[in-house]
Amino acid sequence: MTHAIVVMGVSGCGKTTVGRALAETLNCKFYDADDFHPPENITKMSSGIPLNDKDRQPWLENLRDLIAEHIKQGRGLVLACSALKKRYRNLLREGNTGLQFVYLQGDFELILQRMMAREGHYMQADMLQSQFDVLEPPSAQEAINIRIDQSLSDIVQHIMDKMIK
Repeated sequence: MTHAIVVMGVSGCGKTTVGRALAETLNCKFYDADDFHPPENITKMSSGIPLNDKDRQPWLENLRDLIAEHIKQGRGLVLACSALKKRYRNLLREGNTGLQFVYLQGDFELILQRMMAREGHYMQADMLQSQFDVLEPPSAQEAINIRIDQSLSDIVQHIMDKMIK
């Protein structure tokens, strides 16, 4: 089966790390949604200004199309994308039957500690609260919900165990 998976959650929860490990396990392509932001979005976030829905719309549409192209060609992918709001996830799902979400859950303090240890990332730690403020956590029916306070190998194994095969 071709897998199309979005690993989601707030900045600093491990989307890229988990996404890469999951893609390697599934032998498919990994993408980081941050790499698809237009320069004006990166400038805004680097200045400490959170993006609004208007900023995100074309970015999310491009990601939806990327997913659709992979599904159409029968190629798997894992995409690390915050997808904090239900409407963002719904937009990514449009026309993408079988798309699965994996929600990486962690508390504010743990994620803040991780962000403070990061270097060279444009997302500033003080913007983390704004992400928690807008987060609409998916239900267990909408996503595979995984706690991040465990080892990377355990996280990947739990995802593999819960995936639609």
